[in-house]
Amino acid sequence: MDLNVLINSTVIDTETAALRLIVSFFAGLLVGVEREAHSQPAGLRTHILISIGSTLAMLLSIYIPQQFPDFQNGDPGRIAAQVIAGIGFLGAGAILRIGGNVKGLTTAASIWAMAIIGLAIGAGLFGISAIALGIILFSLTVMDIFEKLFFQDKIYKKIEITVKKNTAQPEDFKGVLHALKIKISAVDIRKSMADTTEKFTYYVYIPVKLDPQKLAGMIEKTEGVVAFSEELVT
Repeated sequence: MDLNVLINSTVIDTETAALRLIVSFFAGLLVGVEREAHSQPAGLRTHILISIGSTLAMLLSIYIPQQFPDFQNGDPGRIAAQVIAGIGFLGAGAILRIGGNVKGLTTAASIWAMAIIGLAIGAGLFGISAIALGIILFSLTVMDIFEKLFFQDKIYKKIEITVKKNTAQPEDFKGVLHALKIKISAVDIRKSMADTTEKFTYYVYIPVKLDPQKLAGMIEKTEGVVAFSEELVT
């Protein structure tokens, strides 16, 4: 059969299904390779299987009413709708919580997007699927570079600073933290009339690449500092 006729065919037969499954395989392959390169929990094989499985689901959705025209409840969109709803469970498995950070949201989104692309390929929307695939790959590669360039990855931590009473103020340390591009989420100040020290607690987002020794050194240089500690917030 002529390839152009096969691409535009609305009848689901062996040749049409084979072509769409092959296209779906390569679509899943492209996104899967990108995710695998970033050592994500859902990589090459996962994205290929999602793409092919959803394509097959759409082929089945179209095939049933074509083969059984007298079946009144043959809704081509019913199986496809269940794929969209069910893929969320698989996407949730790619999301990991590590301390105060959450990883895998982008991979979960790519899983969901690949399921939709698989459905679109199964419906024969090759052009639209190619455009969507191109945008997804652009978002995962070029926009990843842009994001890392302008928005650094951060870790959520708790910083505790103990100072001699009436020596340093919370604002003194805010300036140090801002200078290191540390974003302050909340501040807790503990003072006691009986104690000779005061404790300032900062909940902050610290850039991953920041050297902990640099932060500790700048804090300890501040007059009146007695003790300094930092820990991940879980």
